[in-house]
Amino acid sequence: MPGELPKPTEAELEILTVLWSIGPSTVRSVYEAITRRRPAQYSTILKFMQIMAEKGLVLRDETQRAHVYRTARPREWTQKQLAGDLLERAFNGSAKALLLGALSARKASKQDLSELRKLLDDYEGTKK
Repeated sequence: MPGELPKPTEAELEILTVLWSIGPSTVRSVYEAITRRRPAQYSTILKFMQIMAEKGLVLRDETQRAHVYRTARPREWTQKQLAGDLLERAFNGSAKALLLGALSARKASKQDLSELRKLLDDYEGTKK
């Protein structure tokens, strides 16, 4: 399918999350953001980001000495891609099973449940 990118690994998703949070950044900035949460090696982050650029997950601006990376797709696009993959692989295409699995895995707040009800109503085209 055109526009299809490879699904990011756990490590790549961590880097994408940093880039979505802070915007276009150098490897150094991403490394510093990650090491605030857990130990990491600069060279490892650099290698991952180079591989991600080759895969098309991030775009690299090489016009400055320190290359600046940005995500190739918005967070929502990647989340949709990952959710669709999970839906097919783990839930046999059943949105109901996916939602029940998500709700049983972790207690949802009343606000989350209310927002889900509204989203389902909107999705059906009926507004209360």
